[in-house]
Amino acid sequence: MILEEKDASDWIYRGEGGANLVLAYAASSPLFVGKVIRIQKAPKSDKANKTVLTSDEQLLWREHKELVSSPNKEVVEQRYVKDVIIPLLGPKHIDPGVRVSVSKEFLESVDKKVTKQRPPWRVNAANVDTSHDSALILNDHSLFSQGISSGDCLSVEIKPKCGFLPTSRFISEENKLKRSVSRFKMHQLLKLEQNEISEVSEYDPLDLFSGSKERVSEAVKALYSIPQNNFRVFLNGSLVLGGSGESTGRTSPETAHAFEDALKGFIQSDDGHRTKGFLQLVSDTVYDSGVLHKLLEVQKLDKLDIEGAIHCYYNIINQPCRICKEAGTLEESLHCLPLDESLKIVKDYLIAATAKDCSLMISFRLRNELDSAPSCDAVCLKSTNQTFDYKVHFIDLSMKPLKRMEAYYKLDNKIISFYTRKQKGEEQVGVPKRSDS
Repeated sequence: MILEEKDASDWIYRGEGGANLVLAYAASSPLFVGKVIRIQKAPKSDKANKTVLTSDEQLLWREHKELVSSPNKEVVEQRYVKDVIIPLLGPKHIDPGVRVSVSKEFLESVDKKVTKQRPPWRVNAANVDTSHDSALILNDHSLFSQGISSGDCLSVEIKPKCGFLPTSRFISEENKLKRSVSRFKMHQLLKLEQNEISEVSEYDPLDLFSGSKERVSEAVKALYSIPQNNFRVFLNGSLVLGGSGESTGRTSPETAHAFEDALKGFIQSDDGHRTKGFLQLVSDTVYDSGVLHKLLEVQKLDKLDIEGAIHCYYNIINQPCRICKEAGTLEESLHCLPLDESLKIVKDYLIAATAKDCSLMISFRLRNELDSAPSCDAVCLKSTNQTFDYKVHFIDLSMKPLKRMEAYYKLDNKIISFYTRKQKGEEQVGVPKRSDS
């Protein structure tokens, strides 16, 4: 089947990342009930670039023959998840999706329909890529059972970000703070300076990935306090906390009250206590499920940090290293590596980048006590004596383009330089260091 122009009205805007729009199905066809569609975007500054994979990328991913021979970007993304990510994270928590044919008119109609719901800066940066003839259909993980009415479903989407501190010997002396402060915390100060956020988040990914029940709980509370684009909650597929595509500031008393009210009938607790119970449920599930351990392992494929991996990138594209040129010295230990080793380092870095940028979707449903052989994992919320079935899925597992290595290096340099200057400035005027200054 092909999705035509008339079908565009059946899909509603759910959110977006840098490369894709996500729309949820809102009509009655059994084929699509409980599904979302992921549609690729085209940057407005890059209209001419329609290459599926560059020759350097074909070299980088050559071990994955089906991926390299993919006829379009939808197939590339699907094969990347199937052939590269699932072997690392396991099949239980990943849905590779199914491709569906789409007409140009369908894509054009979707583009017009969602423009007003998208954040203006996203609209200015990219629109729907109408040159494609297929899109990806995935399960809607904000619902517990696709197409089956089985009680209320509460889902939380968390963007965990990078959960470890780099130790690479290629980190320069002036950037040594990278070894002691998380990338997320440092980036917050730059985002505040650039007016991308209204205030600094109290969240630290190192807490969420710590393996400590107390620190995981603190991380979840911090995400709720200032969700930005890292924390969203859905009730039966409808957004009840967080933004759809844009960053949101501190959770206001009005928002908190509305959220507390939305939890009625799901968290069996008195007014004023349901949100606390929900946050406990989320942190207990993150801790008990252990899914972040595997994600952290994949993130740690970035062994050299961008300050090391960037040199291997120049080896692959066979161009003089701009970093060495600017520094006036040659990083011989990396530029003398055999090509195969450079390919592995950069490939691992890009896979790690996927793992640092993905989201975690946790769906909850009150356990049916009559179900004698439940098929799901369960978690007990001790404060209310309720047992919930839960499912955990990784989403947004996009493949990162090889050419982005230079942008990663520039952004990293900007983040650490700004953070270091900020710290030195505070020391000079005698202001005690604060992460939220």
